[in-house]
Amino acid sequence: MRLNIQHVTEYRYDEPVPFFLQRLRLTPLEGPGLHVLSWNISVTGASVEAGFNDQYGNHTHLVSVNGESQSIRVVAGGKVDTHDRAGVYGPHLSFAPLWLYLRETPRTKPGKTIRELGKSLEGENELAKMHDLMGKLHALMQFQPDATSTATTAEEALEARAGVCQDYAHIFIAAARVMGIPARYVSGYLMMEGRTEQTATHAWAEVFLQGLGWVGFDAANNICPNEHYVRLASGLCYSDAAPISGMRIGDAGESMSVSVHVSAEEL
Repeated sequence: MRLNIQHVTEYRYDEPVPFFLQRLRLTPLEGPGLHVLSWNISVTGASVEAGFNDQYGNHTHLVSVNGESQSIRVVAGGKVDTHDRAGVYGPHLSFAPLWLYLRETPRTKPGKTIRELGKSLEGENELAKMHDLMGKLHALMQFQPDATSTATTAEEALEARAGVCQDYAHIFIAAARVMGIPARYVSGYLMMEGRTEQTATHAWAEVFLQGLGWVGFDAANNICPNEHYVRLASGLCYSDAAPISGMRIGDAGESMSVSVHVSAEEL
């Protein structure tokens, strides 16, 4: 499938910002099921200082403002070809060792509720149990954008039985790690049926299974990623794979707008 993507993020401030530093993980990398035909990132109101691959293999740009800016606009987009691999990404290719993906983070630290979920899983092998986890999590949770924030933990979201794709991914990751299965968070784009305009990127989880390698599970949609999905970045949790993250100095009020356009092109 050939996908056209445009992702626009705009920050506006009610007074000049003396310093602003953002980390952009907005470049899809060639990999299993994904061929990048063209891709470009443009930044208005700030300067791109450096580009590098981080410890998880994510291509990263550092963007800064050192002066007096009141608006920053980041536009990323291009054209990619995708192929359905039934969720199987494959071998571990990251600089980070596989055992690192068993490590808890503040967002994925399991509590009683997640541990009970892990104990309830059924299946004759790890793959079957991960499919059971995806189905049970999809049934337990209600997709509710205002229920959580980027700081919400997996345990908090599961106790509330509500959240967004980030929360589903964190819960899935935490439950898998309880079972001793390496798991990671993946951010990216999703082409939705009958809808090209979106207000956010997407997120899902991957687990490492012997004989298959990394396998993706999108519990928010109860499906393993297919040709509708485009990977941007991965890591232990949201903070390692957020498309845009950073800091600023100053007391200026901030407003942010995001628009994501994903559409299929006839071949």
